[in-house]
Amino acid sequence: MKVSGIFVSTGAGEAAMLRESLPALHAQVDELVVVANGRGSRPGPLPPDVHVVENEQQLGFSANVNAGIAATHGEYIVISNPDALPEDGCIAELVRFADAHPRCGIAGPKMLNPDGTLQASRRSFPTIGGTIVRRTPLRALFPPLRWQRRHYLLDLSEDEPLRVDTMLGAFLLMRRAMLEQIGGWDAGYKLYVEDIDLSYRAMKAGWERWWVPAAVVRHEYQAVIDKHFFTRRNLWHLRAMLRFLRKHPERLLALR
Repeated sequence: MKVSGIFVSTGAGEAAMLRESLPALHAQVDELVVVANGRGSRPGPLPPDVHVVENEQQLGFSANVNAGIAATHGEYIVISNPDALPEDGCIAELVRFADAHPRCGIAGPKMLNPDGTLQASRRSFPTIGGTIVRRTPLRALFPPLRWQRRHYLLDLSEDEPLRVDTMLGAFLLMRRAMLEQIGGWDAGYKLYVEDIDLSYRAMKAGWERWWVPAAVVRHEYQAVIDKHFFTRRNLWHLRAMLRFLRKHPERLLALR
């Protein structure tokens, strides 16, 4: 089997999004698994060939992804958020690229905002200074997309494949061999930063991460923690960043 797809469903206002995104993903993979995270989170109705993994209790995002990976068989695995809509041929382009680059462990698409503009989904690994600006009220004084163009790789080509540090985890194609080598996603993360940690561990293990613009996904990026400060989600993000730094203390030297 070549490609497996995974959706993680929380049941929280996702029904409308899933009506578009699930069929779009289903049509492009060889098997599809929906991980229902807790009671009442199972979406429906679903095509008869979609396998559902149901959790009795809610788990963190990474733990749900790992449950989906364990229930699939493909050489490649696509993780997709309900608000990510792959255009026709998207996954075929990612697979074609990964097949041609044996050390490509993670391939991500060009992501577009709902208005068709480029979304800043490809990024360098975060630094201490940049993270402080993005996750505090300093963000209002120094808008990241203007002052952190290097972090968001905004001055690089939008038309050619690009080897990058990391990409948004809203839609990624991952090589199973890489996941098995690095131990999958780190279930110690509740939410946030787990995609960065995945890419960082892949990098340490010698796997490449590529942004592939021939594959296109439209993504209604919620960016909840970019709009509000001092919320529960911001606390989750802070804890996730602290976990990342405990695991990879050398990043403390990356100040800006």
